[in-house]
Amino acid sequence: MRITRTNTILYCAEWADTVAFYRDTIGLESSFENDWFVEFGLTDGSHVSVADARRATIEPGAGGGSGLTLSWQVTDLSAQCARLATLGVDVPSPIRRWGASTVFIHDPEGNRIELWEPEAVSNSVERIIPPRIRAP
Repeated sequence: MRITRTNTILYCAEWADTVAFYRDTIGLESSFENDWFVEFGLTDGSHVSVADARRATIEPGAGGGSGLTLSWQVTDLSAQCARLATLGVDVPSPIRRWGASTVFIHDPEGNRIELWEPEAVSNSVERIIPPRIRAP
């Protein structure tokens, strides 16, 4: 199997607010939209879409954004965090994990978004292996 395009579809009860979050707050450009579905381009061949759950053909699951993380590598994480904070997003302090500086934010549906930027490579085990899985 050769996958040439991906699209993660978020089925949302708060459709208009979630579309506005990805378009206006995150700053993504739509590549397709109609009255219940908006697709945003991330990179060539990679997309995230917001669908109105009331119009979707899939049965709603547990909802509330549980069990899902959109993980996006960004450039200049500090600048992105500052911009999002000025737009009203709750942006916590970055944490270090897996050799990267990482921040978790949430969209209006509660879906977790991981923004990360690689840090300089180090020989330190502290920066490579997260504490929760390090051997005692």
